[in-house]
Amino acid sequence: MQLSVDSSRREDKTQGLIAKDKESDLEQAADPTLTEDLALALLARNTLSVEAIEELSKNRSLSSARKVRVGMVVHPRTPRRISLKLLRQLHTFDLMRVALLPVMSGDLKRAAAELLVSRLGSITLGERISLARRAPEIVAAALLLDKEPRVVQAALENPRLSEGAIVKVLARPGATTALVQAVCRHGKWSPRHEIRLALLRHPKTPHDHALRLAHSMPLALVRDILHGSQLSEKLKS
Repeated sequence: MQLSVDSSRREDKTQGLIAKDKESDLEQAADPTLTEDLALALLARNTLSVEAIEELSKNRSLSSARKVRVGMVVHPRTPRRISLKLLRQLHTFDLMRVALLPVMSGDLKRAAAELLVSRLGSITLGERISLARRAPEIVAAALLLDKEPRVVQAALENPRLSEGAIVKVLARPGATTALVQAVCRHGKWSPRHEIRLALLRHPKTPHDHALRLAHSMPLALVRDILHGSQLSEKLKS
């Protein structure tokens, strides 16, 4: 009985401390004089309450600070509506960081990646090359359609890019001659079976490469591919 009483007292004390901490966090978050450093210290705590995070998001001077915005987006207790709102305000490479964080929920990672794709037309060449090398697959795949060959080459080297993504991009109307030629020359991707099939169907595949592909495949398969191929009739013959 005594052990039960002692245990109950300890539990009450713990709950009291948690409630006190929660109240203290809320007071600090609502303090109009709160500094950026203190806000970041609060956000470093995984136990920070939802109410405290909501108070921080209402503080315009703090929520406009880059590091605080990122801290709120990646915090595990930030309400989804706040995270989505703040995502739109993040810088390009902060968005990439969010899209690659393993602890982020799948829908937020995808939202961050889609925001990156929507910005590709307005960012610099250097930023596109950097994103092509490191960004999530959805971004790398979009950059395969870039007009700059250096961006396309960087995207083909992205370790997150898959064979399936390349095949889908090759099937799109916007696939450029530069992309097709780069895939034809690529040591990793050009030997892949599905990519070879996609190249043999593509109208921009160089004549010599298409012939080499056809000679390396079983005759029945080549005949089957040519029925749906967009190669010129002369090359098909």
